[in-house]
Amino acid sequence: MPTRPPEDLRSAARTLALVARVLERAAGDLTLAQYRVLALVTAGDERASRLALRLAVGKPTVTAVVDGLVERGLLEREAVPDDRRATRLVLTGSGRAALDRAEIEMAERVERLVDRAEDRAALLEGIAAVQGALEALVRERLEAEAAS
Repeated sequence: MPTRPPEDLRSAARTLALVARVLERAAGDLTLAQYRVLALVTAGDERASRLALRLAVGKPTVTAVVDGLVERGLLEREAVPDDRRATRLVLTGSGRAALDRAEIEMAERVERLVDRAEDRAALLEGIAAVQGALEALVRERLEAEAAS
């Protein structure tokens, strides 16, 4: 039987799941998976294999999300000049607009939550610390993949 995690970690997990739901509802006509892919492509991750590593999901999962975004005209696939087998993902104008709308609405929802905190600055610092921890995990995963 697995060890039961401490209550503070269980509470944190429940809270993060609820926050994910709030953000999902704010993302408009994008799912969170679609939002994450668009955001990563905008940040420079242009290949599905790299997206899969960063998101810690299988390439088929990313491919399915990308296919849906391409069908909707939010992403395009382009050939990579130096590699005939590879394609890169590019946000379309419609994709940029959808991402912008989602991020504006998501930020407004986060602001409503943050404004209710006893210490706004401390909450934002905590969120930034979570972001830093997530980025460290992704770096470790990418380094492990490169080493193998």
